[in-house]
Amino acid sequence: MANLKNNFSGQYPEAGCDEAGRGCLAGPVVAAAVILPKKFSHKWLDDSKKLSESRRMELKEIIEKEALAWAVGFVNHKKIDEINILQASILAMHRALDQLLVRPKYVIIDGNKFTPWGNIPFSTIVKGDAKFKSIAAASILAKTHRDLFMRKIHAEFPYYNWDKNKGYPTKAHKRAIGEHGVSSYHRLTFNMNEQLKIDF
Repeated sequence: MANLKNNFSGQYPEAGCDEAGRGCLAGPVVAAAVILPKKFSHKWLDDSKKLSESRRMELKEIIEKEALAWAVGFVNHKKIDEINILQASILAMHRALDQLLVRPKYVIIDGNKFTPWGNIPFSTIVKGDAKFKSIAAASILAKTHRDLFMRKIHAEFPYYNWDKNKGYPTKAHKRAIGEHGVSSYHRLTFNMNEQLKIDF
């Protein structure tokens, strides 16, 4: 089990936040906010990137059942194009926090960029998803909810293989853009020309 900590601030309740989908060519950026019980523990809980897809899905059910509060915020590809991916990631986190049924006294965020959410104090923590349980839980919810969305829209545009690559710039995804052009879910400002030059 990863040696994750329960709390950063000494405040309670404390919410952890993380996002998924920043580096994708298509689809939304998705963030989650999670408040865990003080003594929550699970042997598999870890940064979502270190877990298999099946294990993430199992943990998703456990987290959603046992968290004091959790919520997910989506920002679609059009909004990403409008305000840029960093601002869209922060907006997704704010949207997730806005939906929490328990108001946190403190928020911890994976990474090093955030803007204030109301008057609630916060800290950004680089690699926070490998250090704190609530951020790890948020990373799992953000990733699984986004993956489920990408699987759903895969049915509309199967040749991009979103069920497998989830919108990330794999060789097969870039090759499909070269052959079919961009879809109505692609991010047009994500330096697409530079992306497509690589590894055809």
